[in-house]
Formats: sequence, C-alpha cells, structure tokens
Amino acid sequence: MNSDPQSPLILSVETATLAGSVVLARGEEIVAAFAGDANVSHSNTLLHDIDKLLSETQVGLPEIDLFAVAIGPGSFTGLRIGIATVKGLATTLDRPCAGVPTLQAVALAAGPSQRTVALLPAGRGEVFAQLFSVADNGFVTALDQPTHISPQKLLEKYGSLEDVLWSGDGAIANKSLIERNPSWQIAPQVSNLAIHVARLALVRFREQRLERADALQAIYVRPSDAELKV
Repeated sequence: MNSDPQSPLILSVETATLAGSVVLARGEEIVAAFAGDANVSHSNTLLHDIDKLLSETQVGLPEIDLFAVAIGPGSFTGLRIGIATVKGLATTLDRPCAGVPTLQAVALAAGPSQRTVALLPAGRGEVFAQLFSVADNGFVTALDQPTHISPQKLLEKYGSLEDVLWSGDGAIANKSLIERNPSWQIAPQVSNLAIHVARLALVRFREQRLERADALQAIYVRPSDAELKV
C-alpha cells in the first residue's frame, strides 16, 4: 500500500457510459488513464483494461489503496459489471471503496458553475438528469435528485433557470434544444469520466467517507427494460 496517507493510490472504474474508462491516480495526480470502446461490451474488456493499466504503470494490484467506481445512473449492464468487478477486487484485497454517483462526476467534469445540469442518455431518447452547483475547489453539491426524464419535460423542469451549464453525453445529444436559450452553455465532451470519479473518491477518502465493498449499490433511477416488461 501507499505510504502517503494524503495521496492514496486509486483505481477508478467507470462503466456507466457505453465506452467506459479506467484510471490510476495517486492523490490528485493522474498516473494513467484509459478510455474504452463504445462498440465493445465492458464484460469483454474491463479486466483486460485494468490489467493493461497496471502493467503499463508497473503497479501491482496489492498496491492499490482505494477502489473507486461510478455507481449510476447509466447503463444497467455496465453498472453491474463495474460494481461487481470492484467488489471482487476490493474484497480480495480488503480495501475500502468509494461509490461515486455518475451524474456528480459528469457535473465535476464541466468545471465550476452555480448551476450545472448533468445529463446522460437513458435510452429511447430520454435522459438521466440532475442539477448541481460546482465550486471553484471542485466541491459538488446536488440541488435536486437524479431523475429519468424526456427532453421536453427536462426543458419544462429547468426552463426558468438562467446561466445554466449543461454537461454530459445527454447534453451533446440534445444540443439543438439546449441552444434555444442564449444564456445556456454546453460543456465540451469528456472522453474519460473515470478521472472525475477518482477526483470525487479522493474527497471522500480525505473526509473518511468510504465504504466496504459489500455496501456498494447501484443507482438505477428507473427500472430496467426487463423489469418494465414483467
């Protein structure tokens, strides 16, 4: 394990989005980052990506101090794979975990803003959405609860707000709707969300708000398609 108590060695996993990503961080420093392929299932690549990351950085798995994982909302299959993988590794090594809400990481990735709406695609043209404020020091505050919503209802919900920063793949997908309000901006697309999962995990580490592996639970927001058909 790392000898520096303020700069833990963090393995961060994000499988909530289609491409996904993995990151190795030492405190605030990003040691290595790897973005996945949206056309290939996480079940086929995640362990290989982690192994590649550790091999390229010459870090052994037992050296990891903290496992961080995006816990949703996002892809149902992706979340299950990511969380199960982190649970297995952390349990084997008896390491703590930080389960980071995906939309919180999406908001952080966009930078400081008094009002940031984080959006991720939820399938069938709908989105997962949540409103945050992001301070200059990277502290993220939720201003409402995550929701599963149509783009039209999204505009009804947040339409009265001015100077909103929209972030995430869901914002890019609904660019034409968002650009109707001249006071709204869309943040640049982020290719590696695991970096921001690691940043939020470090905050939890320093605040001693970590979890045991068996306590990790996904945030789904809505039932899966299989559950809806029952």
